[in-house]
Amino acid sequence: MNDQLQPLKKQPRAAKTGRSGTQDDIVYAHIFEAILEQRLAPGTKLSEEALGEIFGVSRTIIRRALSRLAHEGVVLLRPNRGAVVASPSVEEARQVFFARRMVEKAITELAVEHATVEQLNELRKMVSDERDSFSRGDRGAGIRLSGEFHLKLAEAAKNAPLISFQRSLVSQTSLIIAQYESGNRSHCSYDEHTRLIDAIEARDVTLAVHLMMHHMDHIDSKLNLDEDSASDDLHAVFSHLMLPKKKPGRSTTV
Repeated sequence: MNDQLQPLKKQPRAAKTGRSGTQDDIVYAHIFEAILEQRLAPGTKLSEEALGEIFGVSRTIIRRALSRLAHEGVVLLRPNRGAVVASPSVEEARQVFFARRMVEKAITELAVEHATVEQLNELRKMVSDERDSFSRGDRGAGIRLSGEFHLKLAEAAKNAPLISFQRSLVSQTSLIIAQYESGNRSHCSYDEHTRLIDAIEARDVTLAVHLMMHHMDHIDSKLNLDEDSASDDLHAVFSHLMLPKKKPGRSTTV
């Protein structure tokens, strides 16, 4: 075990992905974000012992967080063998993308009807942050912000079941892209996101749905349903959360 790894000294920064509340919430949100940023490779073993050390919490808390992620379809709980990051098959990938299209269409239609000026401004800020992330070479943050854009759009649709479903689909999509994306990994989602916001702001449902479906076509076209760039090393993935080792006698938690 890496001698430099120590439990978190304080609660991590606030939750773009829901990182607030209980220790379960914080651990869940960090793992969710790592999946969204494609820093955790499909098939990675999620050791309760290693994660407990990384986050400075009990295995019970880790187990609850993993159960939530399993419910969302991004973690597989294997009896007597522990948890792993889900590794969708080609057929599962196709099913997820089909469901994602249906949900995105419904969310877009509802967002045209319900999105407030404040929510549209928040979406524009996310697109600006996404563009900045890719510009400075922070691909992981850019990918995460791209996914969070779709979660924020779901909130603007004002339909709770769709928000929950979308959260699962966005994270599963990120796993699928990490596993199957091919070719040059250029991203222009922020331009497509900007045009989509413009159509929603104009309350043009036909154009907004057309742009969303084009956006989904663009994502789909980059899959060759064989490659990966994420990691299966838990300590490497969460190394940015670790602090220098303290002297014995003091312990901290999330």
